[in-house]
Amino acid sequence: MAVEQTLTLLVLDLVGCFVFAISGGLMAVRKELDIFGVIVLACVTGLGGGFLRDMAIGATPVAALSDWRYLVVPMAAGLLAFYFHPALGRLGPMINVFDALGLGLFVIAGAVKALDFGLSPLAAAVMGLATGVGGGVIRDVLAGQVPIILRRSVFYAIPAFAGAAIVAFGLFLTLPQPLVMAAAFAVCAGWRLLAMWQHWEAPLPRGSASV
Repeated sequence: MAVEQTLTLLVLDLVGCFVFAISGGLMAVRKELDIFGVIVLACVTGLGGGFLRDMAIGATPVAALSDWRYLVVPMAAGLLAFYFHPALGRLGPMINVFDALGLGLFVIAGAVKALDFGLSPLAAAVMGLATGVGGGVIRDVLAGQVPIILRRSVFYAIPAFAGAAIVAFGLFLTLPQPLVMAAAFAVCAGWRLLAMWQHWEAPLPRGSASV
């Protein structure tokens, strides 16, 4: 892997980890957990998706355990959420906004790393999806909520897979990396935020309500 590619992946991973960890920390604050609970929820939210990705593609030891920055970043985000949550605005909407931004960053990082490990574009897109949703699923389970990816009223997995697919197939076709990543982030995070604003829902099978 080229040095520039490695640095890009590291930055995406750490920024996505921080943003996702903020969402986990804010949820922990809303659930009235103590400082330890806030840090734990921030860490599992920020690291969960990348941990699952690395295990699946054989990138061991996983980045979350082999690089100290992957532990410090979500801990710092958890402390930030714990001490400064009033300044972050109303907790509910902020959790969703940070979650959408983290989703956009993580699907890119997941797909890029999967491609670097020799996976096909389709498999890399799936790994991007897993990276994006893994931490949020663990966060919701620990917080006693139905995982966000399974909620009927949340348009989540489709934007995540769309962003991951843009990265995986765009880079496989050797399109300009900055353009591909910007497009993937805009589609994933933008679609997710627009879906929240417009209250879009994922489609259901026709007549499923009567089954």
